[in-house]
Amino acid sequence: MKITKIETNIKRNLYLHQTEINHTKTYNDKIENNILNIYPSIEYQKLIGFGGAFTGSTCYVLNNINNEIKNKIIDEYFNKNGLNYSLCRLTIASSDFSPKSYSYSNKDDLSDFSISEDMNYIIPTIKSALIINPEIKFLASPWSPPAFMKDNKILYLGGKLKNKYKSLWAEYLVKYVQEYQKQNINIDYMTIQNEPNATQIWESCRYSAEEEANFLKQYLYPTFKKNKLNTKFLIWDHNKDNIVNRSIDTLVKYGALDYAEGIAFHWYTGTHFENLKILHDLFANKLLIHTEGCTGYSKFKPQDELFNAQMYASEIIGDFNNGVNGFIDWNMVLDYNGGPNHKHNNCNSPIMINKNNDNYIKTPSFYYIAHFSKYIKPGATRIAFSKFTEKIDMTAFKNPDNSIVVVLLNQNTYNIEYNLCFNNQTFHDNLDSNAIVTFIWR
Repeated sequence: MKITKIETNIKRNLYLHQTEINHTKTYNDKIENNILNIYPSIEYQKLIGFGGAFTGSTCYVLNNINNEIKNKIIDEYFNKNGLNYSLCRLTIASSDFSPKSYSYSNKDDLSDFSISEDMNYIIPTIKSALIINPEIKFLASPWSPPAFMKDNKILYLGGKLKNKYKSLWAEYLVKYVQEYQKQNINIDYMTIQNEPNATQIWESCRYSAEEEANFLKQYLYPTFKKNKLNTKFLIWDHNKDNIVNRSIDTLVKYGALDYAEGIAFHWYTGTHFENLKILHDLFANKLLIHTEGCTGYSKFKPQDELFNAQMYASEIIGDFNNGVNGFIDWNMVLDYNGGPNHKHNNCNSPIMINKNNDNYIKTPSFYYIAHFSKYIKPGATRIAFSKFTEKIDMTAFKNPDNSIVVVLLNQNTYNIEYNLCFNNQTFHDNLDSNAIVTFIWR
């Protein structure tokens, strides 16, 4: 049995450092302590994929640096030897992470509808990624309807979609998908509204559970079907703290169960992994997708980066161990200040352009995400495991080629010894403090 070990350990200057394990021995009942068990025959949910967002800011930054560097960064994300991204998010028109605010139409007959703003740098960047990985799936989210469709008459500060424009807004979203299809970009999934419970100083719009359910049932779903589009819809697309009550209301109380493919969520108000488990148990046939998360909220600070990386890994492990099917990060690339952001809501990204705008920095978060996305393939199935301590974070998957992938995370300041047991074989190892390790059995 061939076992590959990949380790990232910043204090030892190891980044995806690969070695081969050759010292396994037959497992027996004399080995009782410090055991991590793997059970490949016990299977759970399937993985759709990992990815990030083609925000306006990411694409703008990539198109304002040297073309050779741009291509290297795209390769870092989408090549199978890089992060192997396969599930990516798009913003429908502008978000806060756009150089400026815009809508695709400002007329109530949509006669001026155009994605020309996206053609400047977003669509060319997507096409560059599709050359490397033609199998990318896309999830799109609106931040706000055009100002004329809203009761507050602006893109910002929440507001509501006016009743008289619900049908037109559904047609607008159909046009978006159709225009992207003309560019050979298929929108596989769509959320109803980004963060529908938030009034933001940037593009935002509020929906109650009843409003979200009714818009999906009465307008969005039938309009897409009428136009023979196969885009699938996800509800919520907001934080996990209130996700259970909101999802029950939207799907059950207000009757959207048969119209929604799943539930999308963000990480900004804490882990709430128990809520994901509750949803997975209640709605086992619905997808759960992490659609946004980021760290930093400021420009690059080296002293914060290990904490940020561990936050990513801990979130990914907790999400998947509780039934999640896909993980999408936020911006893939930002400038050194964590932008551009037209509302100065700056944050970090796994790759950031350096101060001189002539090269880039791969933060530790990039490598920690790689421990999952690079080795756990789309279509993989999560498998069962048991562990002797809560001080190790752990998850395990079986890839479509039947290789087994196990990821171990140590967020502590001390080392932890363990015996990893699989198929009557075991080996003893030491998980260094503040390190992450991926094992692959082929």
